[in-house]
Amino acid sequence: MEVKIGVQHAPREITLESGQSAEEVERLVAEALGGKSQVLTLEDAHGRKVLVPSDRLAYVELGEPTARKVGFGAA
Repeated sequence: MEVKIGVQHAPREITLESGQSAEEVERLVAEALGGKSQVLTLEDAHGRKVLVPSDRLAYVELGEPTARKVGFGAA
């Protein structure tokens, strides 16, 4: 699923393709905003981690789960 993260005082948003479920991402964001965690940690589809200080989060946008494209002519 596509996740977009807005960071305060940053000119661009962070966009990543995550293999985590929408419920899991939502839980992690809620914990970061609720003060249970000082850092929002998400993992992208390639296993890389994205760390954002929770006090710098402006917004988090969760997109639709992406379907895998199969074949040579998949557009």
